[in-house]
Amino acid sequence: MTTIMADAPVADTRQPLPRRPIPHERIPDRPTPSGTRPHPQNLAADPMLTEALRRVVELEIGPREVGALYRNVDGVFEVLAVIRDPERARALLKRRSAQWALIVKDVTRAGGEPFAIGSVWTTSDYLVREAGARRVEAFA
Repeated sequence: MTTIMADAPVADTRQPLPRRPIPHERIPDRPTPSGTRPHPQNLAADPMLTEALRRVVELEIGPREVGALYRNVDGVFEVLAVIRDPERARALLKRRSAQWALIVKDVTRAGGEPFAIGSVWTTSDYLVREAGARRVEAFA
């Protein structure tokens, strides 16, 4: 029969874990940052970043310009407005990350009201009519 000694001290040979460094905001000899972030980002200062963001926005919007008609699984929509101003887009979509918004109207629903969307152009979207294409009236 084996006896286990519960009161015997166990030698811990492991090294102590390293301590995390103190965040620079809490070090007393350093000044506290004035803003909410210690390193504010200014994207407008770099023209390459501004151009890259513009290209991403254009790819996300796709061929949807004012007057375009497109179809996806949700319906057929006419683009009434394209908002590229991030502040207006954020207010319309109620999303802090919005960079753009579209105001569209579902033409398949009777009495459909215009509404704002922020969904990106995908391979499941199909352009029915390009922006600026002339409408052909049946009884002109």
